[in-house]
Amino acid sequence: MTMENPVATWSSKPPSEDDRRAAQLERTSRERQRQALDLQRENILSQRTSNPSRRAALEAALAQIESQIQALG
Repeated sequence: MTMENPVATWSSKPPSEDDRRAAQLERTSRERQRQALDLQRENILSQRTSNPSRRAALEAALAQIESQIQALG
């Protein structure tokens, strides 16, 4: 796929306004999810504890959040 011919990416006609709006809503939703996950990640990283059980729980939560961030792309 080349940038010189963007029309080649359309199947038979350009995307409709509804299609563009839906795509924008999807991008906005993913960005909000990413921001929320980043905030959760920062919160976990900022917590300090000497309790081994609490530390293990924080590490598990961090791993889960990081996998969700990767899944968003």
